[in-house]
Amino acid sequence: MLRTNVDRLVKISVVGEVASPVFGRGVYNISAEGVPMVLPGVGGITYNVRVGDPACGWEADHVEPGVSIENKENDPRFGQGANTALNVLSCVGNEAVVVSGDAKGAKGVVTGKHGGIEHVLVDFQPEVLDKLMLGDKVLVKAFGVGLKLLDFPDIKVMNMDPRFLEALNPKPVGDKLEVPVTHVIPAAIMGSGLGANQTYSGDYDIQLFDEATRREYGLDDLRLGDLVAILDADHSYGRIYRKGAVSVGIIVHTDCVSSGHGPGVTTLFTSSKGKIIPRIDSKANIAYLLRLRTDI
Repeated sequence: MLRTNVDRLVKISVVGEVASPVFGRGVYNISAEGVPMVLPGVGGITYNVRVGDPACGWEADHVEPGVSIENKENDPRFGQGANTALNVLSCVGNEAVVVSGDAKGAKGVVTGKHGGIEHVLVDFQPEVLDKLMLGDKVLVKAFGVGLKLLDFPDIKVMNMDPRFLEALNPKPVGDKLEVPVTHVIPAAIMGSGLGANQTYSGDYDIQLFDEATRREYGLDDLRLGDLVAILDADHSYGRIYRKGAVSVGIIVHTDCVSSGHGPGVTTLFTSSKGKIIPRIDSKANIAYLLRLRTDI
């Protein structure tokens, strides 16, 4: 068992509502090949795309699995600060509870965060999805911000509920930590999301436009909810290229057609000094680790 400061963490409520899909006045996405396309995108209740499903191959652009929530409060002092709090304080693995509408009382699990649109993503069972309505309120029992690995000072943890850390069960190897992942990703193909100065919310995208790189790293079978290791990437204070650094994150949305975009990754671990050892494990997916599905 890893020693952590879990007994010092604060559990606090944040709330969002099920967000509608949105389009701007221009409905076309221009693909990396220059083709105008109209596709489903962010937001909504996605009935047939959940964690555990493929991240690629859908007629989709940035589709978010399960349920997308945001806090629409516009405070005169803090503007969209309530939605920022929802996105920063929510952690992967947190319990989410529907608190209004026909699905009131149903419980789900936070599976990721999507930057730009600033959504928190929640997995619910199919029978709950059928009862949910756009606008229904979902309370997240936010727990995990501030989590530390007491024996691994060169590894930062973020966006992770302690129970998900326990389910993942990374193994100490000297002063390093062996973390199960489904794939390793070279930092060279990471795209949209670079330039942020923090990684406690949001994500950044794996560009899959180069066929040779996809084949080399086996990226065509990425799944939503997969844990992946990004090599030569330091997420300590934003996302930067740093030779030898390793970061681990979770796939939170589908592939995209737009240049610079692709399946998004929300950070879970980072080590600027390379103290993370990725271990390939095909079951390193939140749907399996937290037993969210029995059909995969």
